[in-house]
Amino acid sequence: MYVESEIKVFAGSTGKEFAENVCNYLGSELGKSKAITFSEGNTYVKVEETVRNKDVYLVQSIGLRPNEEFTEILFWMDAFKRASAHSVTVVMPYFSYAKGDKKDEPRVSIRGRVCAECIELAGADRVVTMDLHSPQIQGFFKKPVDHLLALPILCEYIKSLKIEDLVVVSPDSGFAKEARKYAKYLKLPVAIGDKEREGHDENAKVIDIIGNVEGKNALIVDDFTISGGTLINLADELKKRGVKKIFACLSHVLLNERGVANLENSQIEKLISTDSVCNPYLLNSRKIKIISVAPLFAEAIRRIHRQESVSPLFDEVPIGVIQTED
Repeated sequence: MYVESEIKVFAGSTGKEFAENVCNYLGSELGKSKAITFSEGNTYVKVEETVRNKDVYLVQSIGLRPNEEFTEILFWMDAFKRASAHSVTVVMPYFSYAKGDKKDEPRVSIRGRVCAECIELAGADRVVTMDLHSPQIQGFFKKPVDHLLALPILCEYIKSLKIEDLVVVSPDSGFAKEARKYAKYLKLPVAIGDKEREGHDENAKVIDIIGNVEGKNALIVDDFTISGGTLINLADELKKRGVKKIFACLSHVLLNERGVANLENSQIEKLISTDSVCNPYLLNSRKIKIISVAPLFAEAIRRIHRQESVSPLFDEVPIGVIQTED
């Protein structure tokens, strides 16, 4: 246990549980603050202790309520800077607007870049996040970005399940490179789904599977899911091709109540993910296993605060991060 009295960790309205877990790892107390949403939707934030000349770390994902959570981060940055904080680091386990990473059709906004610029202009000196939709999104920020990886933590848990005849399956060619990283870590073969998406309705159709999956167990890997549609569709196709058991492994899960219900009735045996998003819809699911990455972020904060290298975290799994099956 590492104790650092000068580390000041605060939580946004949807980051409290995660921030408390970070503080437990660091042996520090969560900073005193409050956030209020008024009846007409207006957001109010207040830092309730002195942060003058302190290095402050704000924990808040942009997840299920992206517009409200993003706006709240801006207000927190302004509040800390006006309270004379020495530095402010945004600890953002999930950055929802990272999906808006390119201008792939006329007259659209590159939303990820807009959000990155706003966060910096509001006062952020550094950002710590995990598994961005595209690593290049780090370039949207002019300030340092520490891009943590859930892969080692998730893979170590997969290893603990001791699933035989397993093949890693990417849902599409776009995630194939990351899928190969999972396969390399787990020493497994790879198959790739071929899907097409006709609009912006969160639904994509899998039309083919490239690779040998017959008679094997499958591990679908992806960075996030919103509706679960692609995962469930891919699982159905894998079953048609003779796959025995199907598991899914994702960095972020944003399923709502309907999505969880669809997952419960799907061919997927278990979905393994992290607590990067505060998602109450996942709590009672018998198929979803959540592994905390709070210790990983806590270790990153500790290293940043001590001006130590964060890069070893990209290859190592901090002690206490791995959880075993309940």
